[in-house]
Amino acid sequence: MTSVLLIRLAGPLQSWGVASRFSARRDSHSRPTKSGVIGMCAAALGLPRSMEATESTVLGELARAVFGVRADRPGVPVRDFHTVGAGTFPLRPRDLILDHRRAAAVQDGLDAATGDRFGHHTLADWYGAPKRISADPVSGVHVSREVSRAALITERWYLADACFLVGLQHEDEDFLASVGWALEHPRHLLWLGRKSCPPSGTLSLGTFPGDLDTVFRGHRLLPGPDETDPPENRVWAWFQVPPSEHGSRPVHDQPVAFGAMGPEHTTRWEIARRITLAPDAAEWKGIIP
Repeated sequence: MTSVLLIRLAGPLQSWGVASRFSARRDSHSRPTKSGVIGMCAAALGLPRSMEATESTVLGELARAVFGVRADRPGVPVRDFHTVGAGTFPLRPRDLILDHRRAAAVQDGLDAATGDRFGHHTLADWYGAPKRISADPVSGVHVSREVSRAALITERWYLADACFLVGLQHEDEDFLASVGWALEHPRHLLWLGRKSCPPSGTLSLGTFPGDLDTVFRGHRLLPGPDETDPPENRVWAWFQVPPSEHGSRPVHDQPVAFGAMGPEHTTRWEIARRITLAPDAAEWKGIIP
């Protein structure tokens, strides 16, 4: 017998990256990813980044859960245009300590400076996105191989006013309940895919017996900001399935580790279908919007 932990993911903005990472174009998936949700649960539990998703770890139990998403309100894609860096900015002491090339470039000005305060020392065109990062042969720290920096133009995508019902299916109901409690009492700050996207209101909606399909059909759509929205009884949902299931497709968001040098993922399989809510689907009570 399995149980399902239901999680409400809602907020002004969400961004669930799949393909891009620290590139000029930061995309967003049309729905929450498994790696993003499992990472949020791991942060709520206070798990260390060094933990790997093996059979003997809590992260492994989280990653083993069967994942599903119901798009109660798919949201609207929003593009945010950024210009990062460029221009001139006063050097900080750490800029000179960590990069001897910058220190050499402003050496004359430092020697001629008077007073007991550091400041007002500038280096033209250094403030911006670092390029060609590598270990410096003198200090050993990672620095840009180019002292001059150029502006970095980025395009970042978000989902605005979206609301998703996420399900984690597992055999251990007590384990799911502990995850749900942690989401309401997190050890670390939680984000909807990106640090600029905090969640709003209630996250954990409780555990329910059954599988993802049954639990999704047995609950009404999550309430939105406009209570006059017409009642819907059909909605898109995505379910994690074995690779042998007909119509399934691969998704590269099965978490392996969330190390500081970057997350590791592998492939899982999912299927999309529209589901019809049961006529007697349960209403939601006590949700903080």
